[in-house]
Amino acid sequence: MAIMLDHVIVPSHNRRESAKSLAALLGVPWVESQGEFTPVYVNDSLTLDFADRESFERHHLCFRVSDADFDAIFARIQAAGLRYRSRPRGEDDMQINTRLGGKNLYWQDGDEHLWEILTISYARAASPPLAATR
Repeated sequence: MAIMLDHVIVPSHNRRESAKSLAALLGVPWVESQGEFTPVYVNDSLTLDFADRESFERHHLCFRVSDADFDAIFARIQAAGLRYRSRPRGEDDMQINTRLGGKNLYWQDGDEHLWEILTISYARAASPPLAATR
């Protein structure tokens, strides 16, 4: 069986608002409460479980998406009036990064987590195929 990431706990100061906001941007379903968590169902195999925490470190989470999904998510980011940037660090330059022939961008949420969408995985572009490493 292939190893797959099943879920990630995302700490938040307001789990419901954070989950609702991300789900709206990604265009995916979410549930207001499931015990201690507010889940966002990214796809059939990945759930982001938002959990209320008083203090936490910021995280960087990245989603590889199709060109059509990138354009749809980007349109929702713009419609929400969110600031975004072309690099993980630095100023919000309101630009899309197109190096390596794909598209990617970054935005921060109210908890200062850094979210990224990209159409080409930079890690895969720079590394050998997984089968070659076994």
